[in-house]
Amino acid sequence: MSALILQLPPSLKLTDEEFEQLVAVNQELRLELDAQGELIIMSPTGGETGNRNFEFYIDLGIWNRKNNLGKAFDSSTGFKLPNGATRSPDASWITIERWERLTPQQRKKFLPLCPDFAVELVSESDDIEDTQAKMREYIENGLRLGWLIHPQEKRVEIYRPHVAVEVLNSPKSLSGEDVLPGFVLDLERIFGCC
Repeated sequence: MSALILQLPPSLKLTDEEFEQLVAVNQELRLELDAQGELIIMSPTGGETGNRNFEFYIDLGIWNRKNNLGKAFDSSTGFKLPNGATRSPDASWITIERWERLTPQQRKKFLPLCPDFAVELVSESDDIEDTQAKMREYIENGLRLGWLIHPQEKRVEIYRPHVAVEVLNSPKSLSGEDVLPGFVLDLERIFGCC
């Protein structure tokens, strides 16, 4: 099952404020808005995917606390991308410099930027083409490093600006490269989960 796209009449283009209000009154739903103004209702994850996401959050969070180079976010954080879409990666991170440039009011709303780093973990309910398109959208909007992790196939797609997607089969770990210096994700917990 893929995400459900709610068709809105062309005359009903949601403003940022209206979308924020819609999200606020529908907190049980995970909503995104694409660049064309289509409202996307994401299905909840199952236990295995939820556990994989949590394991990743722990590793990213520990690295981030030790290094204090930026701010890390979970899947409930919305990013208002330069192309107008509002997206919520499974996990994401921005540099501390970019965080500090945001006003206190901007920090309380959907963040008006693209993350520096984002991860999408493919679950059984995800449409792979839609998820790959989302990763390309992040890159087109300023993402510096992205990981699309396919736990069932033990495959990772690495997205970087201006280069072809790198596909790794059964890697043992992933490096945060120069975006997350010193961060290494041990994939055993992600691939061997559950």
